Amino acid sequence: MVARVWSLMRFLFKASVAGGAVYLVHDQELLGPSDKGEAALRRAEEVVPPALYQFSQYVCKQTGLQIPQLPAPPKINFPLRESWNSAGIIKVMSALSVAPTMALEYSKEGWEYVKERTTK
Repeated sequence: MVARVWSLMRFLFKASVAGGAVYLVHDQELLGPSDKGEAALRRAEEVVPPALYQFSQYVCKQTGLQIPQLPAPPKINFPLRESWNSAGIIKVMSALSVAPTMALEYSKEGWEYVKERTTK
């Protein structure tokens, strides 16, 4: 009985985390246009470092431990929309166009390897 309750609690916890993530993605419109995703990234860059600092101070105060100061996060000063469209799409499409040829070559190499190991 306890095992069933425990597994139900684990499932509910996982489902609530997944549901919260889906809600956050939908609420922030991260799957929409890239300019909205870039704006969400900028907001996260402004909010996350102070929150981490406050949390580390709270942990230090509660536990008495000293956490060393973390280095500042790197600044991203390029438009994500242009870099993905120019470099990302080209690389993905070139990899997809070469994939059948590479699969054929790798399968030939694998077959030769198997033949060498079985004939010896």
